[in-house]
Amino acid sequence: MPNIQSAAKRARQNIKREERNKRVKSMLKNSIRRFEDSLAEGDLEDAQVKLTAAVRTIDKAAAKGVLHKNNAARKKSYLHRAFNKSKAV
Repeated sequence: MPNIQSAAKRARQNIKREERNKRVKSMLKNSIRRFEDSLAEGDLEDAQVKLTAAVRTIDKAAAKGVLHKNNAARKKSYLHRAFNKSKAV
């Protein structure tokens, strides 16, 4: 336990931020997984809806600082490439 009051407050804040970031990361992974599952099933209309939801979740995570903006862009690019590839087939 920290001896200095500001260090104790910083520790409490870190715990709150860690929990918040875990929630955001979990939502992010789930939305990406849902998109990939619908893409694997071959349902392109459902995959389009899930893609939009996944991109929104990625953007929100980047806005909150959970993801770096380049990491978010890379994830979105990967999802769009996968969707376009399956649509072309």
